Amino acid sequence: MKFSMIFEAQLVDPTPERERQVIHDCVEQAVHAEEMDFDRVWAVEHHSLTQYAHMSASEIFLTWVAARTERIRIGHGVVTMPFGYQHPVRVAERAAMLDVLSGGRVDVGAGRGATRQEMRMYGVRPEDTYPQMEEALRIFAAAWREERFEWHGSIDIGPGAILPRPVQDPHPPLFMACSKHDTLKLAAELGIGALVLGFAGADDVRAMRKVYDDAISERDGSRLVSSEVNDHFSALCPTVVLDDAERALRLGTRGQRFFAESIAHWYGDSPAPTGYAEDEDHTGALERRRDELVARLHEANVPARPVDTGTYNTDHAYGDADTAIAYVERLREIGVDEVMCLIQMGTVPQEVCMETIRQWGEKVIPHFRALSEEAK
Repeated sequence: MKFSMIFEAQLVDPTPERERQVIHDCVEQAVHAEEMDFDRVWAVEHHSLTQYAHMSASEIFLTWVAARTERIRIGHGVVTMPFGYQHPVRVAERAAMLDVLSGGRVDVGAGRGATRQEMRMYGVRPEDTYPQMEEALRIFAAAWREERFEWHGSIDIGPGAILPRPVQDPHPPLFMACSKHDTLKLAAELGIGALVLGFAGADDVRAMRKVYDDAISERDGSRLVSSEVNDHFSALCPTVVLDDAERALRLGTRGQRFFAESIAHWYGDSPAPTGYAEDEDHTGALERRRDELVARLHEANVPARPVDTGTYNTDHAYGDADTAIAYVERLREIGVDEVMCLIQMGTVPQEVCMETIRQWGEKVIPHFRALSEEAK
């Protein structure tokens, strides 16, 4: 089982100064993740989603991280793939360049960028997001293999060379963001890894693992985007870990409340989130908001699944190291290939993020590394 971290670059009450600090804080966390034996860092790509995600140019962020690290893998989790956001050749060139500079450490995840806010900023049509994301994945898998590449689908490309060539042969591993059962099935049919939201807790992760595995067992290979099949299942794990377990729970649930309310703002037209006192009942507040959010999503004709009631479940790795180990044991039993830690939620202080990374690196990850060694 692998261990990773994902960055949204969230912040409360944004100002240019706070925004700059948060982005530098994320770099510091990513460097510390390598020191603490994490396997990978992921960075999202979102646009114009104030508070929820200020990580708009993840390729630059990841390049900066790669320059300051030596071993840890560098993951796009994810690139917005519809052509209005960026031409697929440009994505392939950037990913290959980063693969060269990092010594072959890049992973590429695909996403739709399907909030109305993002689509409005780039002139992307909702009906184009799924087919263009899939076509972009097929373009990557072909472009990185051929010295002289051309493509004639909904978009015409080439002929010409896609330069540079990536270090990983024939191309970096491919993934896809999966928030619904339908997207899990699609990822399995395409033969690419699944990056799964885990806010609904271990039982929901178990159900999603089964959907993915069933789709893998039933596929006939006709929709595979590459001969390099990647059946990797990565599940989100919201976490804050401190010696003071009660404070970790308060800070974790406060961070999750901020995350839930900010995503609800952009997906379901809920009010924007604000900062909260540390000693508020954030678990209770999340419970109270659950039904309201789902109602707003339905009113806005937004499928509830990406941010449904699971976003408000606080049964996660919030507490001391033993709490985190117990939660990850549940994920291991389910068969999760990668635990993707979400630590940088908007209200979690930098020193708490850094301490959480240290606790995972010194106590949680070694526990599971030892189990892996025993199993050999």
